[in-house]
Amino acid sequence: MTQLFQYEDDREVSSAAKVRALEALLIEKGVIGSDSVDAVLQHFETVAGPFNGAKIVARAWVDPAFKQRLVEDTPKAIAELDLSAGMAGAEGEHMAAVANGDGVHNLIICTLCSCYPWPVLGLPPYWYKDPVFRARGVREPRAVLREFGVEVPAETAVKVWDSSAQIRWFVVPERPANTDRLSEQELAALVTPESMMGVALVASPAAA
Repeated sequence: MTQLFQYEDDREVSSAAKVRALEALLIEKGVIGSDSVDAVLQHFETVAGPFNGAKIVARAWVDPAFKQRLVEDTPKAIAELDLSAGMAGAEGEHMAAVANGDGVHNLIICTLCSCYPWPVLGLPPYWYKDPVFRARGVREPRAVLREFGVEVPAETAVKVWDSSAQIRWFVVPERPANTDRLSEQELAALVTPESMMGVALVASPAAA
């Protein structure tokens, strides 16, 4: 993350500490059990998370027909993959994918709240919910992307997509160079949540 958003790292650490303290207090008071917390954590570690999004992106990279279906009818295309358990819940409904390429770079924000497709991107980072990021993402997306290290050429259009409870967007980033010989599983390992939000590019294996 770039220096502009560096202060969010400290706030995210502080927020995580508060969450742990609250969790410990709720367990101590008997409001929740440690087994409930473990079940939630295990769900996001093994069932719903950015590994699902990475599988979707990798399939789109190796199968142009699937990619076309994905951007035309995202839920229907995702249903073709064995991800049904991870797609359950409100956060997995009404998803839509947009693809980078052909002179277009996509950026995902949520101006009103923090709507986020958890099943494919995992838990949202703190800075995604910050009013500064949300406001500037609309007003000056190129500047925001530059501060994240993504320099978008002048001839490339930047499209900003606003997630909501009615539709939750994610990005199919461009496939990096020098990956022709990689398997679908190896390609999925290159995909990051940030690239599926549009604030990062997928690095080629050599660069990584």
